[in-house]
Amino acid sequence: MKILVTGSAGFIGSFVTQRLLNRGDKVFGVDNHNNYYDTQLKEDRLKRFIDNKNYTHFRCDISDKKTIDSIFKKNNPNKVINLAAQAGVRFSMENPQSYVDSNIVGFTNIIEACKNFKVSGLIYASSSSVYGGNKKTPFLENDRVDKPISIYAASKKSNELIAYTYNHLFGLNTTGLRFF
Repeated sequence: MKILVTGSAGFIGSFVTQRLLNRGDKVFGVDNHNNYYDTQLKEDRLKRFIDNKNYTHFRCDISDKKTIDSIFKKNNPNKVINLAAQAGVRFSMENPQSYVDSNIVGFTNIIEACKNFKVSGLIYASSSSVYGGNKKTPFLENDRVDKPISIYAASKKSNELIAYTYNHLFGLNTTGLRFF
């Protein structure tokens, strides 16, 4: 199977990429290597599989629609795992534009490419932050999540709404994971 993994040099993305390579998949990794945290961590993770013959790395940002479309067109992935995002609840208060660019524009570029290039399924990272100020625990998937308390949470809730809409309108199979 050919799988595109965004955020492939990130913590979760690198483990997902390694696991897919171990089972014999061809993986196309996308990561912008931003400096939100020490970039050497990403470089070190990437070293574990950069030389794997079934891995191709693209150092780019998912908010760059032209580049994303080019990667999809050239590589024709069967499935996509979108783990790329601007992380951090507190930082979203200081730099909201980076969350709009990566988590909303970038996510829209990825899901639109999935639709246009007939990808059979999209798995994407949401966040437990979408639960906002809910007091009841444990959280449940059907709890209300319409009162985010950070820009980060709002951007991740936006992803869920966009994914739902693409499933409804275009039949794109999507699965959102609310990481804690």
